[in-house]
Amino acid sequence: MDWLIPSAWAQTAGGGAPGGALVQLLPLLLIFVVFYFLLIRPQAKRAKEHRSMVGALAVGDEVETSGGILGKVTESGDQFLTVEIADGVRVKVQRQTITRVLPKGTLKSA
Repeated sequence: MDWLIPSAWAQTAGGGAPGGALVQLLPLLLIFVVFYFLLIRPQAKRAKEHRSMVGALAVGDEVETSGGILGKVTESGDQFLTVEIADGVRVKVQRQTITRVLPKGTLKSA
């Protein structure tokens, strides 16, 4: 039955390799560094850019919401914007739902 389950042999009580704890932590540290540069840092950079874009919104900007609605900002407040999506049709949206600011004249061509 030894061919199915290999026998476990106890190690003798001897000194481990010097620096063994550091060698064991090295892969974990390496994974954290890779995650930081590939996931955490780019996402933080995008969040910072989005905060600055939302903070710079002004009346007259053409915007796209996270729901895909295109419109022109007609009123601006601290938390909410009023966006005109058609002639005489205005909706109130939260600032954070704006995904991007469109170039001027985009709504005329859409």
